[in-house]
Amino acid sequence: MTSVLAYVAAALVGLWGVAHAIPTRQVVAGFEPIEPDNRRVLTQEWLAEAFTMWGLAAIVVAATLAGSETTVAAWVYRAVAGLLLGLAGLTAVTGARTAVIWFKICPVLLTTSAVLLLVVSFL
Repeated sequence: MTSVLAYVAAALVGLWGVAHAIPTRQVVAGFEPIEPDNRRVLTQEWLAEAFTMWGLAAIVVAATLAGSETTVAAWVYRAVAGLLLGLAGLTAVTGARTAVIWFKICPVLLTTSAVLLLVVSFL
């Protein structure tokens, strides 16, 4: 059961990363007119969050494949949960304060994944 919960958390985070990457062009275009350097930085930051989510999902999958019942896996889950909660908090005080529904969903989704990982880490 612990592996299933860890994989669910990883899938949520990984798919949320995909959800960030796909609309990058539209998001950046929403800030037009924008200077080319600012466009590059905005694109970089938007995709950096997607890459972060993919990396966290990969770390959780790797720890789970190595053995979700181990102490090391439990600490990996806790560390990833801490980062997810940090990202959720950051989003809650920034993007989620806008009218964009996806930014409002983000803290909930990241917190849900973090809670799943914390639960698994203590089982």
